[in-house]
Amino acid sequence: MSVKGTIREIKIRLEQDKDVSPSFLEALQTDSRAGVRKLAVSYIKKQEARRREKERIDKMWRLERTYRRQGYQAIAGVDEAGRGPLAGPVVAAAVILPLEFDATGLNDSKKLSPEERESLRVRIERDAVAIGIGVADHRYIDDHNILQATYEAMRRAVADLSPAADCLLLDAVEVPGLLLPQHPIVKGDALSHSIAAASVIAKTVRDRWMIAAGKKYPQYGFEKNMGYGTPDHLAALERWGACPIHRKSFAPVRERDEKSNLA
Repeated sequence: MSVKGTIREIKIRLEQDKDVSPSFLEALQTDSRAGVRKLAVSYIKKQEARRREKERIDKMWRLERTYRRQGYQAIAGVDEAGRGPLAGPVVAAAVILPLEFDATGLNDSKKLSPEERESLRVRIERDAVAIGIGVADHRYIDDHNILQATYEAMRRAVADLSPAADCLLLDAVEVPGLLLPQHPIVKGDALSHSIAAASVIAKTVRDRWMIAAGKKYPQYGFEKNMGYGTPDHLAALERWGACPIHRKSFAPVRERDEKSNLA
């Protein structure tokens, strides 16, 4: 038994999601043509993926909805990028999203491809209520340690918001010296769109900074490794020693500096 229409016609109908009833899908699954049955299976999988994504998106608004019910209006997500690299700054971002923000695809920046992050960055910069950026460079990191530098970058990001936030959602940290209510959320960049948006902005801002640094110091491959201790980066450190933007307080850099001083 075959459903009326060619395989191409059925494919177009499914792609347009036009008049696709449960009974129609059931008929497709029992169609005598293997190509039609394959189309039905593919459509059902795509619909299930859409349902799961819709549930994920809705779940990631729950924290924002909770704090709005408590009276907060300007809820900023705060996150950082660059705690682990051997070179370059740590960058923090604070983002206030509107209620109607299209969060499709928004997730922890580490789970996204560079292309997905850049696409989301454009959407966030276009539609966000406010975005604040804070940077603590390699000198601040060496002088104060990476944790204190991260706190400082976050303080600078929050101070950079206009309009200002009245509540902060952070990824598992509480920042000293901020007078606003703070709510540290473990794995917050996977549980809050505001934190995920901050994660995307911080990561893309820092990546662009490191790509520019790669042009200035081409031997280290910063445009590819973003300052992290990849084998190629460590080999370049071994050969060339540290450049001006390396974090001299980080062990692999310090060890190579000590070797060069002994030479």
